[in-house]
Amino acid sequence: MNRIIWLFIIAAMATKTLAQEVNSDKVKVGDAAPVFKIQTIDGQPFDLAQLKGKVVYINFFATWCGPCMKELPFVEQEIWKNISNPNFVMLVIGREHTPEELMKFRSDKGFTFPLAADTKREIFDKYATQNIPRNLVIDKMGKIVYFKHGFTEEEFQQMVNLIKGLL
Repeated sequence: MNRIIWLFIIAAMATKTLAQEVNSDKVKVGDAAPVFKIQTIDGQPFDLAQLKGKVVYINFFATWCGPCMKELPFVEQEIWKNISNPNFVMLVIGREHTPEELMKFRSDKGFTFPLAADTKREIFDKYATQNIPRNLVIDKMGKIVYFKHGFTEEEFQQMVNLIKGLL
């Protein structure tokens, strides 16, 4: 009997974990992107509401996240250095990091893409409750056309191709 109870408890915990994974998104493809304003660590303003007419790519990451560290070199090379278009804007947002932490991180890693600090998760919380890295592509009308978490090279390349196709 104890074995059955333990199996039930383990199954319930696994179900709860899977439900949290599935329900971590607050928005979905087709939704209008929640707008926000933030300043990059270089002092540049970023106002999503002012970017209608442009394709926007946003990445949420944390410096302690292993998959994020695998993905960011691809962000640097495949997107930041490879997509040059006046109708394209991108921002990489450090979830729960300070501007000072991100300045050191960028210097240590040699990244050159625009970075902003979401110290209190206020921006991230508009889009999801958990799970990073997260990639978000917003079309010229302000609609979400891509929204996924995790990192695989294949999915990343599909996203890059989508961005290029939108431009």
